[in-house]
Parts: sequence; structure tokens; C-alpha cells
Amino acid sequence: MMRNILYAFILAAVALQGCAVNPVTGERELTLVSEAQEIQLGKQNYLVSQQMQGGQYNVDQELTRYVQSIGNRLAAVSDRQLPYEFVVLNNSTPNAWALPGGKIAVNRGLLVELNNEAEVAAVLGHEVVHAAARHGAKGMERGMLLQGAIMATGIAARDSDYANLAVGGAQLAAGLLNQKYGRDAERESDFYGMNYMSKAGYDPRAAISLQETFVRLSEGRRSDWLSGLFASHPPSQERVDNNIEHAKSLPSGGELGTQRYQSKIAHIKRSREAYKAHDEGRKALAKGDTRKAMTLAQKAIRMEPREAQFHSLFGDAKFQQNNLKSALADYNKALQYNNQFFHYYVQRGLTRERLGDRSGARSDLEQSVKLLPTATALNSLGNLTLAAGDRASALKYYKAAAGSNSEPGKQASQSLLRLDLPQNPGNYIKTRVGLNQNGYVVVQVQNPTSYAVRNVKVAVQYPDAQGKRRQITRDIRSLAAGKAVVVPTGLGPAKDKAVLNSIRVGVIQAALVE
Repeated sequence: MMRNILYAFILAAVALQGCAVNPVTGERELTLVSEAQEIQLGKQNYLVSQQMQGGQYNVDQELTRYVQSIGNRLAAVSDRQLPYEFVVLNNSTPNAWALPGGKIAVNRGLLVELNNEAEVAAVLGHEVVHAAARHGAKGMERGMLLQGAIMATGIAARDSDYANLAVGGAQLAAGLLNQKYGRDAERESDFYGMNYMSKAGYDPRAAISLQETFVRLSEGRRSDWLSGLFASHPPSQERVDNNIEHAKSLPSGGELGTQRYQSKIAHIKRSREAYKAHDEGRKALAKGDTRKAMTLAQKAIRMEPREAQFHSLFGDAKFQQNNLKSALADYNKALQYNNQFFHYYVQRGLTRERLGDRSGARSDLEQSVKLLPTATALNSLGNLTLAAGDRASALKYYKAAAGSNSEPGKQASQSLLRLDLPQNPGNYIKTRVGLNQNGYVVVQVQNPTSYAVRNVKVAVQYPDAQGKRRQITRDIRSLAAGKAVVVPTGLGPAKDKAVLNSIRVGVIQAALVE
């Protein structure tokens, strides 16, 4: 029955959207995600995707304008006109990605590895094709058919810098970023990306040198590349050979722009060691070595004093040491240089909370959630609103934070249970009625939460011989997390399962084991 419903659902979806011609390849293909949905997805997830990858690089804003000009040249010759956008992200991992609808990003860490403007055009042209040829949308459509559901916001995954803390709609952005393209999609993006390069006036042979570099780096298994571009765009000698062959069919010549490019990336090349110190400091801090993290943060600040990330690292190390007033000054400095990255607001909010400035803490945490909803901020907002006597808001924040499997998410889950379980035990403890082998009515009581509960009271309503509703209750002293028990009711024996249709069961009392 369910399979028939599933097939009917898919057929209805196909009838609504149907087949269309791919604007890049010219091939007819199944289309479940409309262009309007693609554009909406990209627009809705672009900012949070950037936030999860370090936010926009703003120390040298001319670099972003330069990269945007390259991207715009390629977008102008694309086979599909979309609202293309291009940003440079403040991330040392060499990577680039495209969301549906033409929202494209390239990391600072990739730009310093490239040799000329034409190689940047090869990267961006490749990403433009991913968007224009609907590779992201087709990945979603495959997921829809597998799941039997058409949900324009239905993909979630966790594989980015802050994705384990992301909740709600931000989890969709993590899923979109985490999509891995198949060989056919990569081949198409290389092929048509070279066409776009040539039409835009660039030397398409730069796509060959680019892939040759990627193959060489992959053979050396550089960890930063493996965690970045190679994870979603695996290089191969086959791709190099394909590019060599395709270049023969394209007009010779075109710009390389080596001197211009080297001039434009001079600043990020000079500051490369500062970011290396910062990244090492982050690793040290993750291991609890606050002294080393502070030393490396100071080194980075000396080399690039306008970089907000470095001041934030200094503050994060002091925060771990509980040197809160000094940490607050560092977060103020970070926000002075960049007031559009969620992490600085989260950390300043947590610092203010510890210092007793509840109003300031709430303001910062709410601002962070606007940029990227995280379990960290939402859990603290739950604590702050509960302390202020606003139980309804606290419940809302805890429920949102509980969507993350991170430590703050787990804390929010426990707070949610503690706050809401006594009033609404049936929302958390599940029941199912059935018959045992002797025909007597039993109730399976399950605790799907991560916390043990006690004093569970189960109510069983049933009709007596005269048809009047009766109720009995059964008690369970304790029920461990993730466990279930079968509770006898004493009702029966019944001739068949039809009697179960007239029986209602539910949990009317429970408390959290503290």
C-alpha cells in the first residue's frame, strides 16, 4: 500500500514538473526542481553557507571585487542566465563551491595556490557550469526519488566548519555544500567551463595546467586539499587528458593575466604566514593549549592587525582561561573589523552572559542567530529567557537548539525535557498498544530521548461492557534512555486485534532523572 502511494506521489511530481531541455548540454532530462526553486534555494542558503565556511574575506575588499569581475565575465557567456554572485571566503582550505541558482564562492586559501587569472577563470567557470547545468538540483532530485518526497528544503548533512552546531534551515545549507558530484557532472563542468573561458577571452589551456597541479597535489596527499576542493571535485589524469583533447577544438590564444593576478593577490600572499599561525592556533586551542593559541594569535595580529579572526582567536583563548574582561575587549576588536560574522557575536554574547550583562548577551546572541542559527547561541538564549521568566521563549530556543547533536544541543535537550516533560510527557515518551500471545492488552512504553525518566504513569482508556469509557493507570518506576518496556493492563482476553481500535493509551506523568 505504502509503495503504491509512493509511486503515485512520484508520478504526480513528474507530471507537474516533467521533462525539460538542459540549457547547457541540450539533453532532455527529468526536472522536479523548478528554476524558481533553484534560485530561491541559492538565495536562502548563500549567507549561512558563507558563515559556516568562515564568512567573507574583507581585509582586502578589492580582491573580492576582482574575483567578481572574473566571475561576471564567465556568467555573461553562460548558456543559462541566473542571478550569479561570487564571493571570496575567509578560509585557508583550498576550495570553491556553487549553490543552485548561481551562488558561488571561492576560498582565500585556493586563490593563493593559483598562478594566473585564467586559472581562476577555470575554477569559476567550472562552478558556473555546475549551477547552469543544474548539477546541484539534479543531486537533490535523485535524493527526492530515493526518499519519495519532493521537498525543496529537504537535504541535510554535516561536513563544514560549524555545521555540527548548525540547526534548522542552516542544516540544509550544510547538505547543499556537502554534495559530491559524479564523474559525469565533473566532466561536463570541465568541458563547458573551458568553452566559457574561451568565449570570455581567457586561454582555456589554463584549465589543463590547473588540473595538472591538482593531480600533482593529490598524489602528494596534501591534507588541506583533501579536505577542500579534492573532497567534492576529485582530480584525475583522465580529467587532464580530457582537457588536453578539448583544448584542441577551441581557438588558440586568450588571456592568462599572470602579472595582473599576482598583483591582485599580493596582499594575501604576504599575509599567508599570519593565517597559517592562526590556523595552528585554532588547532592548539581545540586541544586545550591556550598558551600556545595566544602566542600564535599575537603573532598573526602583528603581521595582519586588521584581521578579525586573529583577535577572535586571542579572545577565545582568554575565554577558555576565564579571563573574561580581556576576552571581551578582543571580541569588541574583532567586531570592529568585521561585524558580519556570527562567531564573534556568539563569543561576545557568552562572555557578557558570564559577566552578568544579560541584556547585552541576549542582543549579541540574537544577532548571531540572524547570521547563522547555532545550538550554542540558541541554548544560551534559552537559559537567558528562562532566567527572565519567559518560559515560552525558553522552550522555543531549547527546541531549536536540540536539533543539533553537539554538546550545546545535548544541553538544550536536557533543559527542554526538564522544563516541558512534566507538563507534556506524551510529547516525549511514546506508547503503543497491542495484544500479547494470550490475547491480553499490553502497552509498549518507549523512551526515545537521551535521558532516563522516572515516575512514569500510563493511562489506558477502554470501553466497558455497556460501552462506557473507563480508565486505568499503570506506573513505571524508571525507564532508561532509549529503552522500552511492555506493561500489562489486565484487559482481555480479546478475540482479535479489532478491539485495539477502541483503546487509547498515553503517558500522563513523567519526570527527568537528575
